[in-house]
Amino acid sequence: MMRLAFRPVLAAVTALALLLPFGPRAAVAAEFTAAQRAEIVAIMRDALKQDPSILREAVLALQEDDATRSQAASRAALAAAGDSLVAPGDPVGGNPNGDVTIVEFFDTRCPYCRKLEPVMESFLQKDRNVRLVYKDLPILGPPSVIGSKALLAAEKQGAYEKLREAVMQMPPDTTKAMIQQAATRLGLDWPRLERDMNDPAVQQRLDANLKLARTLGIQGTPALVVGKEIIPGAVDLPELTKAVAAARQAG
Repeated sequence: MMRLAFRPVLAAVTALALLLPFGPRAAVAAEFTAAQRAEIVAIMRDALKQDPSILREAVLALQEDDATRSQAASRAALAAAGDSLVAPGDPVGGNPNGDVTIVEFFDTRCPYCRKLEPVMESFLQKDRNVRLVYKDLPILGPPSVIGSKALLAAEKQGAYEKLREAVMQMPPDTTKAMIQQAATRLGLDWPRLERDMNDPAVQQRLDANLKLARTLGIQGTPALVVGKEIIPGAVDLPELTKAVAAARQAG
């Protein structure tokens, strides 16, 4: 939202660009006297007052251009990532042999990630031919790091998804005591889990996830990679279904 607040100013600057002695337009701008430039500005101001839709159309055009550039950049980044998008040992849900892969970047504290949970669960129950790859991205402080490390440690006991479901239902400010209680209830070996949480390999995986997210231009959670598209934010079931269908058709 904060970025959009600058759009009217940017649109006005764009509209006035012809008047600035800069770049390839310098020669044209130099042909106007100060009085002529002032008159042109006055005409433009009057036109905007008479027909504000001019500014609105300029803002929409800039937004569409930004969206197009962002989409192109995301596709280029995905192409560059190639096989590294899914690393060996990444936790996997759904059908490990599915014909479409969804890569989900998430934070255990993120309310929007939690909102996505029932949507993803419903989708995977409906479409049994999709592989879901989890990318823990603890960007919301120490409780996020505790949650992510616990999940990756649980993966070593074959209990990543089981503990993940419990953690995503905990209060957002997850503590180690909460993790211990849930792990014990689920039958995990807590001393081993606690030890594995401090395994350097766990931190290395988190660092790799963060690096990958930056490379792909992902700025928050949740973020889904479906086929050749990056979808920022939580989506509803129809949106997710449509994205997977498009990825499946594209092959």
